[in-house]
Amino acid sequence: MSRILITGGSSYLGQHLVPLAVAAGHTVYYTYHQNSPTLPGSGQQLDIRDETAVHNLIHSRQPEIILHLAGSNRGAAMAAVIRQGAGNLVWAARALNARLVHLSTDSIFAGNAAPYDETAVPTPVNAYGRAKADAEAIVQQHANSVIVRTSLIYSLEQMDHGTRWMAEALAKGDPITLFSNQMRNPVWVTSLCAAILELAESSFTGILNVAGQQVLSRADFALKLLDYWQIQPRHTLTIAPSDGRWPLNCELNLGLATAVLKTPLPGVDKVLAQAQ
Repeated sequence: MSRILITGGSSYLGQHLVPLAVAAGHTVYYTYHQNSPTLPGSGQQLDIRDETAVHNLIHSRQPEIILHLAGSNRGAAMAAVIRQGAGNLVWAARALNARLVHLSTDSIFAGNAAPYDETAVPTPVNAYGRAKADAEAIVQQHANSVIVRTSLIYSLEQMDHGTRWMAEALAKGDPITLFSNQMRNPVWVTSLCAAILELAESSFTGILNVAGQQVLSRADFALKLLDYWQIQPRHTLTIAPSDGRWPLNCELNLGLATAVLKTPLPGVDKVLAQAQ
């Protein structure tokens, strides 16, 4: 078993990953920025942009493995959190010769050359994608690292942020448009967590696409989750093509993941069928 530091323990993914890592027998330390979650393990507040604070935490905890989930996809601090956070964690991992697993995204692509495999060069079209692409380049400077490119994360036990936003908007009668031409590989959080923990203990290095096997439009995915959570009414919901401001088809090729990982990566329909 290993000493593991998980940044972003209060994130949606972190709140699922921390308990699983503890249950697997690891000594787990996790960080949060503002909101302290109720989780097993040892939590500590941390601004990932603060190089000194990161250094002090790493020095005191001496993790063998760092799972870097902390980040932001909105707000003025978004780019700094992503870029500086990656830089500080890479420096810390290199100082300890610790293994680093870094969470990235399919949003680094323009969406016009799918499916994307691990050799695909990032072609970001927005500030979030550019920051995440820069973070990947920073992480690649550490030899003992894995960059996990993933997609839309969901759970059947805890409503994901996107579905919660839709449920709240529909309850208020606010209009929602679901895009019929944005294609993604939604990933079950249980599968993603298991894959991250498997990679934490493996010898694989480099980039790995880890997402669900089923490719769905954002509209189809949203409707499946609204059905699962029994969200009604939906009279303010419409389905239409995207206007092109966001990447359209970010499908990830999972050939390497299925060869490298023992963890299965089921699609949404299979996950929902198992829950029945």
